[in-house]
Amino acid sequence: MQSKSKPLEDLSNLMANAVGAAKGVGDEIKAMTRSQAEKFIADMDLVTRDEFDVLKARLDAALAEIEALKAAKPKRKAPVKKAAAKK
Repeated sequence: MQSKSKPLEDLSNLMANAVGAAKGVGDEIKAMTRSQAEKFIADMDLVTRDEFDVLKARLDAALAEIEALKAAKPKRKAPVKKAAAKK
């Protein structure tokens, strides 16, 4: 005695194959989208996190040096302007 009829078994196999094919198409679309996104980001010429951290450290060091130089600079009085001679 058969547990499933032939048409129902065929329909079940067809549905299982359709789900598998849809999953494969979905995976392919996801891979294409990821590839396009990576290409777009690469074309934008963005800096990496490591490059950013290095530049930030150099900037912080330069700002600290500027502040140290400002603090060490002797304060001078503004030059006194002489009054123009009257005729």
